[in-house]
Amino acid sequence: METDTLTVKDIISESLKNSMTYAEFRALVINLVEENSTTGNDKSDAMVNYTQLNDRRMRRWDKTGKVAENLKTKIESFNKKVTWLVISESWCGDAAHIMPIINKAAELNDNIDYKVVLRDENDALMNQFLTNGGKAVPKLIMLDSKTNEVLNTFGPRPTIATNMVKAYKEEHGTITPEFKEELQRWYNKDKGQSIIEDLVNLLG
Repeated sequence: METDTLTVKDIISESLKNSMTYAEFRALVINLVEENSTTGNDKSDAMVNYTQLNDRRMRRWDKTGKVAENLKTKIESFNKKVTWLVISESWCGDAAHIMPIINKAAELNDNIDYKVVLRDENDALMNQFLTNGGKAVPKLIMLDSKTNEVLNTFGPRPTIATNMVKAYKEEHGTITPEFKEELQRWYNKDKGQSIIEDLVNLLG
């Protein structure tokens, strides 16, 4: 079957067949660190180093990430079966902060099935969910688990971080290494709460 004749639902169904759980993704990243490698088509030293850094970040968030009680109640009361399909890569800095927090939320409700696929291995899927024409990750696609209908999307950053990036680009024209560090500090200070709030809004 030609790719251009596939519907979005077909592409999603194919990607789900290749998906992994968050636990499997974490195991993959840990293994890649041991092998001095990375996910994705770019296997440069820079990407390998980002994967190593992100493994440490994810390990920290896996241990320390928490959901505020008022938001916890909202997630626990959600009663529709959905799949949170996240497109990502091990080298992505935003993903290292966001994916463990998504997991904290998904663990609160059996109706939420959290799946992960790699961007460069799922090009057809990524092309359906571009951000301003770019293949930005992580990208969460919320699906009806029975029909694979797309209900909503989130990413590549929480709303507040997205606005920070937009404002900085408008003022400076490009994202600098200094701003990237500032963004990392924001993630650490926010402790995932803005991500959780966006996920609660996603659930409606």
